[in-house]
Amino acid sequence: MRLLRIFLILTALVLIPFFIWGDQLMALFDGESARQWILSWGKLGGVAVIALLIADLFLPIPATGVMSAAGYLYGTFAGGALSVVGSFLSGMLAYGLCRAFGRRAAERLAGAEGVAQNEALFHRGGPWLVALSRWLPVFPEVIACLAGLARMRLRTFSLALLCGTLPMGFTYAAVGALFTEEPKWAMALSVTLPVVLWLVFRPFLARQEPSNP
Repeated sequence: MRLLRIFLILTALVLIPFFIWGDQLMALFDGESARQWILSWGKLGGVAVIALLIADLFLPIPATGVMSAAGYLYGTFAGGALSVVGSFLSGMLAYGLCRAFGRRAAERLAGAEGVAQNEALFHRGGPWLVALSRWLPVFPEVIACLAGLARMRLRTFSLALLCGTLPMGFTYAAVGALFTEEPKWAMALSVTLPVVLWLVFRPFLARQEPSNP
């Protein structure tokens, strides 16, 4: 299947930095180490949180550890807001880069047929893929890139991305602030809340004209 070829190549591109720098970055930005690193930025600690989550697009930075550190340092609301902004911008950057520059490369790798299969996939279930992928490792970056390659409508993508990043950001910030000993809460809520949010917001998209970008 030509679409699988695109998926595997994108996954490999995401995993390569993990195999090279994964251990070092996991040690540097997980738990207490992440909190100390953010604190070292002083008043710009919030900017550091956002920058780390954006950098997660290119480097194997443990995003959930950064979000938990943000919650521990700034509280559930402020830490969650910083986490949502960083994760949302990371997804938008992946989408924008692949939409603007990746289509020709995808056609060379998988041909027009593979690109068409990707477009059909995101036409059918793109919002669900985007929203639910945010709580999985590796998949957030890959799915955002595939959405860009499929030229998924910007409004639909951004809303689905928000439906995924909102529960992820605030849940892991809450873990850092209140539930440090209960990480399973984060996983359970991150899985269910994107579905609930998308069901709430989906009717608003249904009212939009199909031709709108």
